[in-house]
Amino acid sequence: MLRLGFDNEKYLQMQSKRIKERISQFGGKLYLEFGGKLFDDYHASRVLPGFKPDSKINMLVQLKDEAEIVLVISAGDIEKNKVRGDLGITYDADVLRLIDAFRGYGLYVGSVVLTQFGGQASAVAYEKKLEGLGIRVYKHYPIEGYPANIPHIVSEDGFGKNDYIETERSLVVITAPGPGSGKMATCLSQLYHENKRGVKAGYAKFETFPIWNIPLRHPVNLAYEAATADLNDVNMIDPFHLEAYGETTINYNRDVEVFPVLNAMFEQIYGESPYKSPTDMGVNMVGNCIFDDEAVCQAARTEIVRRYYKALCDHRKGLLADDVIYKLELLMKQAGTSIADRTVATAANKRAEETGEPAVAIELPDGTIVTGKTSALLGASSAMLLNALKKLAGIAKEVKLIAPEIIEPIQKLKVGHLGNRNPRLHTDEVLIALSICAVNEPKAALALKQLEKLKCCEVHSTVILSSVDENVFKKLGINLTCEARYETKKLFHRN
Repeated sequence: MLRLGFDNEKYLQMQSKRIKERISQFGGKLYLEFGGKLFDDYHASRVLPGFKPDSKINMLVQLKDEAEIVLVISAGDIEKNKVRGDLGITYDADVLRLIDAFRGYGLYVGSVVLTQFGGQASAVAYEKKLEGLGIRVYKHYPIEGYPANIPHIVSEDGFGKNDYIETERSLVVITAPGPGSGKMATCLSQLYHENKRGVKAGYAKFETFPIWNIPLRHPVNLAYEAATADLNDVNMIDPFHLEAYGETTINYNRDVEVFPVLNAMFEQIYGESPYKSPTDMGVNMVGNCIFDDEAVCQAARTEIVRRYYKALCDHRKGLLADDVIYKLELLMKQAGTSIADRTVATAANKRAEETGEPAVAIELPDGTIVTGKTSALLGASSAMLLNALKKLAGIAKEVKLIAPEIIEPIQKLKVGHLGNRNPRLHTDEVLIALSICAVNEPKAALALKQLEKLKCCEVHSTVILSSVDENVFKKLGINLTCEARYETKKLFHRN
């Protein structure tokens, strides 16, 4: 069983309380830059077992009467059709998805800000689209000399050129579909405009990782570096906090590097800065809610190995540079782990050696390893899935949950009419077939009921899987890794 190490209920209480305290500190108006994922933060749930993927949005729901959301998107990202790697949709489409999601939680979305706006045709079209949907749109412009030329930035020719965002609530959450969208600049621009209007407003930053009050080389913080290895983010001791308070806290390089500039901007706007360090700006309470350090350490080490395998696959696909691989190897060494610790990988590779075909292994909640091999009817992933469900249901391995006479017509449909060259059933097709069999076959119905038990299980494939199988595992909550090789030696591979 998954060993928990994080108190989610305590987190919800402490985090909302901390944000309320920060609102009060600034006289009742706070611009909160929200980094990372508000929804579906599966990285946090993997490295902090007990953390629920939607914890942060549920925390905001507790403040919904005081909060409004402002979404920020760079006009340049709209022009380039920038895509979110995890969802496969463009940033402009993701803004609409996020608005729907926030509204689904009963949160008020006040407006959308187009940053770095320079009259880009696609950004102008997007502005019209949003306004047609009844969404208020504001524009912020490129500022010459940003972020170094502070006297110019904090002037009528700098922030003063930007639209003033009309907000209604005491807590304004500034968020975006991805990094580099201009969240911090949007917050600072608003502080400038609020100050001009005689409104006392403050700024704070919410970032889950790195966790500021655990050690620099704690596996959870190393796992954050692994997750952002391609961005060159590096955890470091906050030198400003150490100098000001004599306390060691953890931040990351970008916030430490920009702090002197940010501090100077605060002084230009307010006359003095409310903060002495990047750590001061944060409101993250995650580190206070870890109750079993060894459990989260082990979870984080496992995550680093998973990230390494993913990087190897991305490198094989030509999506990642060599230096990212080297960085992840160093992080594994620092965390005291290696690929040898991934038992499902060892089991899958052993099965592949025995059969001479691709194989997949899963570690069930009780630690049992179940494998699946490639056959004429089923791919290795599908075979493993059925074997795992039979094991969990106490059904003998030799029992056929799906009769060959049901599988064969599906194969004929795939190859004869749908243009597929591979007749073997993918995991989604197997689950549909199993659902049909479950209508009249009690054992199939029993096996289907076990699906929920696969959540958080570890799986390894000896070949890179298709996007279909990857997505099924993702939807089931299964943690998948693959060897960095394809099943065939063809140059073109359909993912």
